[in-house]
Amino acid sequence: MTAERTLDVRVVPADAELWRRRTITIEGATPDAVVTVKATTVRNGVDWTSRVSFLADAAGRVDLDADAPISGRYRVADAMGLLWSQTAVDGRPGGLDPESVETPLVTTIEAWSEAGTGSGTSGAGEEHGSAQLIQRFVGDGIRRVEVREEGLVGTLFVPEGEGPFPTIIVMNGSGGGLNEVRAAQYASRGIQALALGYFRVPGRSRYISRTPLEYFETAIDYVTRELAPLGGKPLVSGQSRGGELTLLLAARFPERIAGIVAFVPAAYVFGAQGAADPEEGWDGPTWTWQGEPLEHLWHDNSGVTWQPWDGVAHEDPDRDVYIDGLHDRELVAASRIPIERFRGPVACVSGLDDRAWPSSMASRLVMRTLERSGHEAERLHLDFESAGHITPLPFMPTTNIDVLHPVSGARYSNGGTVLGNARAAERSFEEVCAFIHRATREPQRS
Repeated sequence: MTAERTLDVRVVPADAELWRRRTITIEGATPDAVVTVKATTVRNGVDWTSRVSFLADAAGRVDLDADAPISGRYRVADAMGLLWSQTAVDGRPGGLDPESVETPLVTTIEAWSEAGTGSGTSGAGEEHGSAQLIQRFVGDGIRRVEVREEGLVGTLFVPEGEGPFPTIIVMNGSGGGLNEVRAAQYASRGIQALALGYFRVPGRSRYISRTPLEYFETAIDYVTRELAPLGGKPLVSGQSRGGELTLLLAARFPERIAGIVAFVPAAYVFGAQGAADPEEGWDGPTWTWQGEPLEHLWHDNSGVTWQPWDGVAHEDPDRDVYIDGLHDRELVAASRIPIERFRGPVACVSGLDDRAWPSSMASRLVMRTLERSGHEAERLHLDFESAGHITPLPFMPTTNIDVLHPVSGARYSNGGTVLGNARAAERSFEEVCAFIHRATREPQRS
């Protein structure tokens, strides 16, 4: 009977922040054996798993950053593929936001040699090993503070050490809620971050319809007055509808904002779409100012004869409501966000394969408008070729491509590939963190 041998599975660092890349190696296998690796993470009570196989080298070693899998979920040399390629075991699109950011993610990595494989007369026998990889949402020394002042609903994450810190307001998109995970990651990079909720949070509407811009004006003033942001003003950031909102706030309050980061944004104001109050409908207003709705592209648009937010696709699969909407030139002009009013640093992050809406086009329009207007501050556009409606953070699953909208329940596609979205998530986080630090050092232009 063949004796069981232990594989040495090493994760370095084993316990660190969510965004930190790890190395994963396996030693002690039979030379040339096929070594299978399975990663399991429990997220909100659901197992998320990935499984890949490698060919051990002549020394019985596998380095997941140097060796590409020969079988399984992904086929590139990337240790973190064990995480970004995971899917929920029940096969359904699942939520990745944790119930509490104070509870870390624990991934169990199991490795075994496939019986009979490898060099030698009998091949591999019983060879097993395991290790844990821990991803912390809230790093050491970071303070989490709930903000419930002046009608605001948010959570503040304060970095370790003495301020003042670069400070950013972080907003979600049409799913609503609080983006505590992203805010916490910024804090671990020396950036003070307020995750601000504006709907689908306690005390606020269940829908995005008729959200008053005065609420965000209050938030900007609160952060400026109470949180002592480096440079005297906060940055503002949001994703998807929050990206649209970010551009809108920069255009409306240009003197109060230090810089902006718009993830997969829109260049126009749109109606409430899939996050609408059912009584208002998809073509009702999203934003108001002084009680009056802001003009938007779906308001009696003469070029739009259908809408996708009920989950029913157009009979022509190539039809795009966002292109149809541009045919109404008068409404296009009225709903365009006048980003040229903002003179501070601007960053846009988009995916060329965004299937939710054309964020790449919108970001390019923003950059071209700023250039034509003589904008002198930094302009950064990260446009990823194989990415879609990208909003994840590094080393989280990017397999949720076809999903159900959290408000309407309609099915839609985010676009992109699993690998493309993962690469975009990692690179964009690093570049955005650097941009935020640069923006607070750059002299402010009026």
